[in-house]
Amino acid sequence: MSSWNFADAWEVVAEALPDAPATIHGDRRQTWSEFTGRADALAAWLLEAGLRPGDTVAQYLYSCPEYLEGVFAAFKIGLPPVNTNYRYGAEELVYLWDNADCAAVMFHATFSDLVDEVRPRVAGVRHWVWVDDGTAACPSWATDLATITARPAPPVRPPWGRTPDDLLLVYTGGTTGMPKGVMWRQDDLFAILARTAPVRPPEEGTLADLRALLVKPGPSHIPCAPLMHGTGAFTSFAMLGSGGSIVTLTGRRFDPAELLDTIDAERVKSIAIVGDAFAKPILAALDAEPSRWDISSLRVIGSSGVMWSSATKEGLLRHNPRLTLVDTLGSTEAVSMASSVSSGTTTGETASFALGPTTRVVTEEGADVVAGSDEVGLLAFRGRVPLGYYKDEEKTARTFRMIDGVRWSIPGDFASVGADGTLRLLGRGSQCINTGGEKVYPEEVEEVIKTYVDAVDAACVGVPDERFGEAIVALVELRSGAVLDAPAVIAHVKSHLAGYKAPKRVFALPTIGRAPNGKVDYKAMRAQALELLGG
Repeated sequence: MSSWNFADAWEVVAEALPDAPATIHGDRRQTWSEFTGRADALAAWLLEAGLRPGDTVAQYLYSCPEYLEGVFAAFKIGLPPVNTNYRYGAEELVYLWDNADCAAVMFHATFSDLVDEVRPRVAGVRHWVWVDDGTAACPSWATDLATITARPAPPVRPPWGRTPDDLLLVYTGGTTGMPKGVMWRQDDLFAILARTAPVRPPEEGTLADLRALLVKPGPSHIPCAPLMHGTGAFTSFAMLGSGGSIVTLTGRRFDPAELLDTIDAERVKSIAIVGDAFAKPILAALDAEPSRWDISSLRVIGSSGVMWSSATKEGLLRHNPRLTLVDTLGSTEAVSMASSVSSGTTTGETASFALGPTTRVVTEEGADVVAGSDEVGLLAFRGRVPLGYYKDEEKTARTFRMIDGVRWSIPGDFASVGADGTLRLLGRGSQCINTGGEKVYPEEVEEVIKTYVDAVDAACVGVPDERFGEAIVALVELRSGAVLDAPAVIAHVKSHLAGYKAPKRVFALPTIGRAPNGKVDYKAMRAQALELLGG
């Protein structure tokens, strides 16, 4: 049995490569020695503050070195880090931090007012760590991270020790209402990520095996997807475990020019994106100014979470034929189920993946879908899978199922299987909308729209969008005599939920036409939305 623990592994990297770069953020550069030192100082402070097993530490931060320091510090003391979507509104933050049993929250200064608003409603959070971003002063009820890290601390281990069973909690939008915390054993996640990392110790190996492989600094990596997303975090964790450096962009909205400037300046080797939502703007920038950037250092672009079209891949390869484009089929609940690799000699078909030895497509009853048939089934993944959802046994039982005596993760992705064994992804079977890699549950948005002064009922659907995969369209039933004010409806949603959950377009209907059981015919609603859009 393996016994990997992220803190143990990263400390080995810091010992082997103390002067190698660990994080880069604009002009700020941090060595591995500095990285582990700051994480030790924060870990020591958290222990002194009284955090104990059962507590968790949330990162409410944009992508930055402090985010990774917070994760490292939590790992050092054997407590789960908790990602927090920085687009969340007050209700979502209260739900998340309460559900996750957060005892400490790290937050960027720009979020100070919102954090102050929700503090009275999250009594379980006992400590607030403020991270300066030049937007506001540190409030009296928070502690400045700079003050914490200014006090050196020896290497930290908690009194209760570290184990391979220590958890990482990854909250995901999922397909059923509020976010759910996916529980990953550190040993399982480390082993999965190491299979494709630049440095690959034996899966059943030891820290000595890892140390022997760390003969030089690892490559640099940019998580274009935010660190609070699985794609950004997991690829960064893999690179750190290889002795590499994480380069975070200083801009808080994705800017392809900033990305390409950074690749050029830092000679970056790999980036992580979320399909066409990122790839199309990158390609457009390169096509518009093909001689502006030198991206010859870039070797790998990895994507997960949303469709990445073959046409976009072909376009990127024209600008750098030496690229390897890895399109990964997976989710927070099932990392790296399958993959499609494109290079200068071949381009993978859109949404087409090769089945692996640990992947199958099954019917609702658990039987395999027949290859070459028109049958549609659910993707299932076995092996190293999460323990389940934090404090949600019912959803855990639905997603992680025993089939023929084996535990499988079945997140809800539908697919068919070709005669050659290739699977074609068809999307989520539920009504979940995937917009730019963000999962949006329609009923959550509908409930907010129904609180709008002129709304009687509402239905939200996803329609095809060239850049984001899907865009949200709201169909609203208005009170008698009311006139639709679409911008006001959109603003109303944004005042209650994260901005990405707001509809892009809003149309009025005479009636939503719910069935007697209260359900919406989403297929009919989507067809009506497409008709109204002129499609």
